[in-house]
Amino acid sequence: MERVIADRTDSIIQTLKARGLRVTPQRFAVYANLMHRADHPTVEQLFHDLNQNAPISSQSTIYSSLQALCEVGLVREVLLDEGVCRYDANVAPHHHFRCQCCGKIEDILWNELPDIDMNHLRSRFQVSGYEVTLYGLCEKCRDR
Repeated sequence: MERVIADRTDSIIQTLKARGLRVTPQRFAVYANLMHRADHPTVEQLFHDLNQNAPISSQSTIYSSLQALCEVGLVREVLLDEGVCRYDANVAPHHHFRCQCCGKIEDILWNELPDIDMNHLRSRFQVSGYEVTLYGLCEKCRDR
């Protein structure tokens, strides 16, 4: 078990360095936390999780760590609710599902939805990418 943790730690450090980021305890903690979750947390959720055992970071430090990670493409911002910025370490193209009852967010693999035909858009748009967010009830809420 210790070997797995050491390998994971080394991998995160190497990834940060390969992208030209200085490895600070806060950047490491933020990235490691995001790598092991799929719920697309907000800065406030990360702040709570990272400071549960001992205070290691302020919200502004977490935010600046996230901005640095976003700038080098290790993390991306996900806007699923108006005015709420969430973060995701899964930077591969994918879509999202958001439960309208419990708020759960799940990734949807890119190939699970058909491609959107961009030929029907007005010619004044130059599209560089897209992602789809589906809304509805998750299995747990649907079965209640």
